[in-house]
Amino acid sequence: MGIYVEILIRAPMETLWVHTQTPELHQRWDLRFSRIDYLPRESETEPQRFRYATRIGFGVEVVGEGESLGERDLASGSRSSALKFSSADSRSIIREGAGYWKYIPTAEGIIFLTWYDYRTRFGALGTLLNRLGFQPLMGWATAWSFDRLRLWLEDGVDPTDAMRQTLVHAVARVGLALIFAYHGLVPKMLGPHADEIAMIRDAGVAAESTWAVLTLLGIAELLLALCLLIFWRRRWPSSLCLGSMVLATIGVAVNSPRYLGAAFNPVSLNLAVGCLSLIDLTVLSGLPSAAHCRRRPVSETT
Repeated sequence: MGIYVEILIRAPMETLWVHTQTPELHQRWDLRFSRIDYLPRESETEPQRFRYATRIGFGVEVVGEGESLGERDLASGSRSSALKFSSADSRSIIREGAGYWKYIPTAEGIIFLTWYDYRTRFGALGTLLNRLGFQPLMGWATAWSFDRLRLWLEDGVDPTDAMRQTLVHAVARVGLALIFAYHGLVPKMLGPHADEIAMIRDAGVAAESTWAVLTLLGIAELLLALCLLIFWRRRWPSSLCLGSMVLATIGVAVNSPRYLGAAFNPVSLNLAVGCLSLIDLTVLSGLPSAAHCRRRPVSETT
């Protein structure tokens, strides 16, 4: 089936061409590569060979080589570029492959698309790993990178800044989700903790209803934790976190003021949650998203 990714980029053809065909620029926006280097050639008629590297973590890089098979300018104004690639690195699941890029001018901008496919190593295990995890990851990384390129050319968002914003968003979102999951599960549903019971009683809840109310609050916090992860790019989960922390702090101050000076008190916790929420809301705009790309050709979606 291969991997197909398509996106509309509102930028001049030559600008898009340079940012995708120049190794120093290409490696800045493409998440799949940490380094791309052109190899010397004896004449302009020879295919352009290149070496690439991809970091897989802990300082380890997987390396491979490729070769540009040709470039074409069509009468319609479109351009295309084909290549083949391979890796002799025993750590690489990719053995060899080929693909192409196309640049199609329209009234709205340039449709920039790619299709590529490859053969895997490690036999049946490699085929299974590719189908279950590697190929979906490569497809997502390609689409996410295409949108990072779009933001760079359309809005001037530097690829490094886009990555930094993405990491900040991920830390804030996951942090918020873990906080709400912990507080919904441990002191409320698995406990319940004596302080949780006391604050519920201070709010006017009858003794016989305390367990039911704590359980409902715990479920609500667990659901909010799930929403933070499921609706990854939506603003409302973080906004809900921020609003709920303001209301929770006011509630404790009115009903249980003795807890405001405790060693681990609601003020410090709610302030931290509120700050994480504000940080997340601040960086959400302008984040790259694989969802902005088409993942199948138009002929396959109609």
